[in-house]
Amino acid sequence: MAKTSKVAKNEQRKALVAKYAAKRAALKELIRTAGDLETRVRAQTELAKLPRDANPNRVVNRCAFTGRPRGFLRRFGMSRIAFRDKALAGEIVGVTKSSW
Repeated sequence: MAKTSKVAKNEQRKALVAKYAAKRAALKELIRTAGDLETRVRAQTELAKLPRDANPNRVVNRCAFTGRPRGFLRRFGMSRIAFRDKALAGEIVGVTKSSW
């Protein structure tokens, strides 16, 4: 199990990303399409003033069961270890142990 504080901090980051998503998108679009340099620089400054944790890159994919950040399988939303346990127990539909 991961530390509950790390999992909680990641949830706070997800909330911040959702809160500032529209504002970030508007500023990014303004930076991309701004005609003059002054407008672009002002938008970049505003973007830099937003909280760092509002950036979606700072959200870590974590296992839904254990909170483990490494070995994450996106398709299943869990770590490789939890995936193996659930698959061997037959709790994941469509996944079977292969043998050849």
